[in-house]
Order: sequence, then C-alpha cells, then structure tokens
Amino acid sequence: MTNFRRTESTERKIKHLKDDDMFSNVFCENSKKLIDVHLFALAAKYYSLSNLGVCTPLQDVLEALRGDSQGTTGIKTDEFMNNKKSHEVQVMSELVDKIANYCGVKQVIDIGSGKGYLSSFLSMQYNLKVYGIDSSNTNTNGAQERNRKLKRHWRAYQSRARANVESQRLEKANDSPVQSEINCKAINEKLLNKTSSLHCPDQVAIQDSLPSCGFTDIAASETSKQTEVDLMAPTRSDESKLSEEVLAILNVLPADAVEVFSSSQCNCRELCEEEKKRRKMASLKAKASKSSESNLYFPLTSCITAETELSDIITDLEDCMLVGLHTCGNLAANTLRIFTAKPEIKAVCSVGCCYHLLSEQFENEEDCPEEVWGFPMCQYLKDKGWCCGRNARMSACLALERVAVGQMLPTESLFYRAVLQVIIEEIYGVTKSDRHVGKTFSKSSSFVDYVRKSLKKLELDDSKLPDSCIMDYYEKYKHRMNELEAFNMLKVVLAPCIEVLILLDRLCYLKEQDNIAWSGLLKLFDPVKSPRCYAVIALKKQSCC
Repeated sequence: MTNFRRTESTERKIKHLKDDDMFSNVFCENSKKLIDVHLFALAAKYYSLSNLGVCTPLQDVLEALRGDSQGTTGIKTDEFMNNKKSHEVQVMSELVDKIANYCGVKQVIDIGSGKGYLSSFLSMQYNLKVYGIDSSNTNTNGAQERNRKLKRHWRAYQSRARANVESQRLEKANDSPVQSEINCKAINEKLLNKTSSLHCPDQVAIQDSLPSCGFTDIAASETSKQTEVDLMAPTRSDESKLSEEVLAILNVLPADAVEVFSSSQCNCRELCEEEKKRRKMASLKAKASKSSESNLYFPLTSCITAETELSDIITDLEDCMLVGLHTCGNLAANTLRIFTAKPEIKAVCSVGCCYHLLSEQFENEEDCPEEVWGFPMCQYLKDKGWCCGRNARMSACLALERVAVGQMLPTESLFYRAVLQVIIEEIYGVTKSDRHVGKTFSKSSSFVDYVRKSLKKLELDDSKLPDSCIMDYYEKYKHRMNELEAFNMLKVVLAPCIEVLILLDRLCYLKEQDNIAWSGLLKLFDPVKSPRCYAVIALKKQSCC
C-alpha cells in the first residue's frame, strides 16, 4: 500500500487536481483505462471525508454540549463486550448522554438495537430510559437474556461495595478510640469554660433576680444537646464520607437496581427530622421506581420503516432522541426520516453500515416499486438522478484504514468467491440469486469443499459437477490471483469516496429541513477498530422542542 506522504511533488499533483478535471490524467481518454495509479490514489484521498474538512471534531461537539452529566466511569464495558463493541459503546454513549442532557430528555430510542449493548449501557451508566427496537425476535430474546445477566452483574457491584464499606468502617472503628478520647477532652474543657462564664458575679445576680421558670434547666438541656451533636459530628462526617464513597461505586446503576440501605443500620434517635423525611422519600421513590421500571431497558421487536409510528410501539412515548449504532442499509436513512417527521424526537445520532443493502431510486427502477429509498435522500442528488450501483456500494464497505496498518484483505476467500461466480454462470446459467453463500470459506477444508457447500446453500445440484471439473476452474484462474488482489486494493482506495457520497447525501437531507437547528458529521470511532466510524447527528430547533 502506498504511503501518501505530502512531498513537494504530491502537493503539486493535488493542486493540479483542484485546478483541472480530476480524472483527466488518471484514465485514458479513449480506452477509459486506468493509466496513473498513484494519481488515482491521490484523487481518492483528496475526496475523502478526512481531507474535505466537512466533519465537526468530536471534542468540539462535546465541549459545546457540556453540562452536568449523570454518568460516571464505574462500569467497564470490556467485562461483557469485545474490544470493538466496547470502544463503540463507550464513545457513542458519552455523546448520546450529552445530547440528551442538552435537549432535556431522558428517553432514548435505540433503532436496530441488536443484542442491546448500547441500550443497556446507556441505561446502566447514564440512567436513561431506553427502548431498544430490533426487527429480529432472536436479537430481542438475546437482549432480554443479557438484561437478566447484567442485573446479576449489578448485584455483584453492590455486594462488593457493601463489603468495601464494612471494611472501611472496621478500619475507622480501630482508629477511632484515641481520636474519640481527644475529642471528648476538648469538648469537656469547652463545656467547663462555658459553665464558668455563665456563673460570673453579674450573671449570678441576674439569675437570682429572675423568678425560677425552668430557664436554667432549658439552657442546660440545650447545652447538653449541643454537646451530643458535637460528639456525634465526627461520626456523622465519617459516615457521610463513606456514603459518598458508596455512591461513587453505585451511581452507575439506575435507581431500580440499587436497594436502599436499611434504616436499621443506623440509630433512628440520631437522625434529625429532616433526615428522616429525606430517607422516607428516597425509600418511596425507590419502591415506585421498582414497580414502574423493572428492567435495565426495554427490548422490543418491530420492523422500522420511514412510516413507522413509534407511539404504536412505545405506549409511554415522550420527548426523546433517536440513536442507531451501525444501523443496516435503509434503516439508517429511515431513522433520519422518522427524526425529521416526529416533533417529539428532539435529536438523532446515527451511525450507519452495510451500504450494499441500500435501495437506490435510480437503480433497476422496474424491479423495485417502493416509494421510500435508501439513496439518494437529498433533493440535490434526486434532481440529478444519481446512482451508485451495488458494486460501488459494496466497495464503500471496505476498510482502508485497516488495510493501511497491515490488516490485509482476505485474498484467498475473495478468489474462491470469484471463481465460484464463474462456475455458477457457466455451468448453471445463473446470473442473479436472492440466496447468499455467507461465511462458507471459513468452514471449508478445500476449494472443492467450498464449491459444494456453496452450491447447496444456493440450492443448486452439485451432483453433475465432478471434483475434477471444479479443480479445472481453480487451476485456470489461479495465476490471476494477483490481479484480483490489485483490483481489490483499488476498490479499497476508492471506498472512502463512495462513503463520502452516501454520508453527505444524508447530511444534505438534514440541511434541507426547516426544523433542524444544527446537523453535522462526526468521526466518532477509531476507524481501525471500527471502520464505519462516522456519525450523523442533528438537533431540532427549540421552537420545535
């Protein structure tokens, strides 16, 4: 892979790209064949999102949305997620929480929630009320199972926290006798001084001239009470400090996940009336919370389209924001359409993926009579009748950054798939199929095994195809494997340009809407960890909120 360093020659070439027709020297004017690979790569780099300067830096957005956040860093996502998912959930949930706080909403709807990683973390870490909607009932059931396991995870946190508090109390108790003795001596001396000052000659004369109405007893009682308060102050201070430490551990949990500490652990006579009322209210709130919200979040099964009425799915729908972490194909586009159409949705944060599954308005129109398309969304591209095509959309899914750091393309599996395509077309006469081969390569012991397993998946009869015939195809094209690798590398280089087109189409769609206060593209994730790393976010105008 070429290292695109900005040499003087490179700068001149990029300037040339800006000044003239970009492809004039990249492709042959007559044959349309590629003649300058390096210039092609530079042109692709120039038209990538990272170079165009259209993205808003994540830190700038976080700073603009700054405010009091309810979240903490107490939960380690890598305890129940892989590294990629952990990275995505950590970064996106922080942004979602800040947007939700900025818009003043507590309800979040996770479109295409899958196994519920983002949904559960938003609820667990930031105490947001999250509805996760996925079209797969299997995913919903899996999310419910994870929900159950996470509750156990929380109880483990709670048990460890209580054990830690008890340990600290014991340590405090061991250290307290000497300090208590010092405190008592200091308080006794203070009381003696006060008593002495009360019994000076002038005060005695005044007291003797007043009728005995219990004033002296009341004063003594108040002094005794103050003494008791002074004696109790260090203990309460330590207890308060411990409570803060407990909260620091447990504030990652929603209210319904934390049991209120039993009041029997404290002497009720030591609590002021205000504290008693506060604890009573906290207990009532916790009980109400347990009865109304017994889950970390609420996984639901439903197929989302641009016409979906969320109120039909969520009975207690309120002001909320939409989120989507790697929403597949048209779902990313439909998420934005729902956001713009529904006044109760105040913000959106969407990271799309699977561009190859997008439906296109100007591709095979006669085969796809649907009215709402995944691409294009904005009026500008619609007016131009813009079409990418499946091959280009497939290329947009490739990961240039991963290839750049040495994570090479799976050339052998791509070669197997290419030769299989030739066999299917020449032997079976099939040029198009709704069925998919899937991840057959990893489960195959040889090319022959791969072909036979693939034919069965495609429901094609493999009995008329002997092993020798299969191997003949393999040998015929084996010497062209390097060509295939080079071709795919060119597709990888071009991938960011196609992704730019799809993402800018979505951004332009939002810019065309009258009710949007701000919209932008953010590079949310590390592209090596998560290649589909760009988020489309938008906020409604306050008048619409």
